[in-house]
Amino acid sequence: MTLPLEGVRVLTVEQYGAGPFGTMFLADQGAEVIKIENPHDGGDIARDVGPFFFAEHDSVFYHSFNRNKKSMALDLGKAEGQEVLHDLVASADALTSNLRGDVPEKLGLTYAHLEKFNAKFVCAHLSAYGRTGPRASWPGFDYLMQAEAGFLSLTGEPQAPPARFGLSVVDFMTGLGLAYAVLAGLTAARATGVGRDMDVSLFDMALANTNYLAGWYLNEGHRQERLPRSAHPSLTPCQLYPTRDGWIFIMCNKEKFWPALCERVERPEWATDARFKTFADRLANRDALTGLLDEALARRDTAEWLSRFAGSVPAAPVNDIAEALENPFVTDHDRLQTLVHPSAGEYRLVAPPVRTGEPPPARPAPALGEHTDALLAALGYDERRRERLRASGVI
Repeated sequence: MTLPLEGVRVLTVEQYGAGPFGTMFLADQGAEVIKIENPHDGGDIARDVGPFFFAEHDSVFYHSFNRNKKSMALDLGKAEGQEVLHDLVASADALTSNLRGDVPEKLGLTYAHLEKFNAKFVCAHLSAYGRTGPRASWPGFDYLMQAEAGFLSLTGEPQAPPARFGLSVVDFMTGLGLAYAVLAGLTAARATGVGRDMDVSLFDMALANTNYLAGWYLNEGHRQERLPRSAHPSLTPCQLYPTRDGWIFIMCNKEKFWPALCERVERPEWATDARFKTFADRLANRDALTGLLDEALARRDTAEWLSRFAGSVPAAPVNDIAEALENPFVTDHDRLQTLVHPSAGEYRLVAPPVRTGEPPPARPAPALGEHTDALLAALGYDERRRERLRASGVI
């Protein structure tokens, strides 16, 4: 068997997190992803994002977003660099970028610029606020989107300051949106012979993920506020509860789980209590139910409850990052991947989450320009021509 995207070649002009996260999903499934990096500015700025490094200009952060890719050092600001790009486009299927919204047009990375070299070519653009409109030239980053799209107003305890997610969730969601856009565009291009531009922005993805809360406001005028202990706005029990030694998150998000929980906490009579019989009843009496569950769950440690609930009541411990990664469900079931750095030796990352039945590739993130000569040679550029490009600063 081969990986699903073997034979697909994707060029990418990307940096930092969102775009590289998306194209790594493509590379993990076998696509040949070629990072085009400026040889004069150090390439992807993620190479210098600390605090941890395998070598100079070679951060753990960078490796976390760029495994299984290739790197070509190419100055797209030079006319000869554009010629190289056009030769690459003729041999490729798609190009992705995550740049400020007005930059792809300036660098000639849109379908209008590239279709003459490959009519089936797909250009997928990830930007902060889109490539058109009043914010096209604005820089933008994940936490700004969380703030403006309402995420911070929904996160944290009611009386605490607004809080962002602990992870760059908008970057990750938008990166996946970019990968989706590439595959959607390629599906159409292969069916019709015509490529196109595809666009996704951090802001639009953040806004789209307000989803049902947006629906509640737009149709009913409901403004969702923060709830204690990360409670669900309409389902209960679905929140954090204290145990004898810590916390547990319980999610009885189907009616069948409520009687199961009552049985496991040795309070079967709650299942038929008129105050708690349905979702609506339990929501109306959430405070009373929370008090009863607090008292019951305080009798045992989290691990004991998880053992009693396993497979019957959806529940999880509240782990820190170390506990999450040392979890036997992670360490014993191929959810971590070992790669080999050319100078630092073995290192580990979380394994690709999409499983195909084939072992996922495990090539370390490329050094700046590592594959430039091999890629140009494959395009027919002989050594003399490559040396001329190098001497003129194109590569």
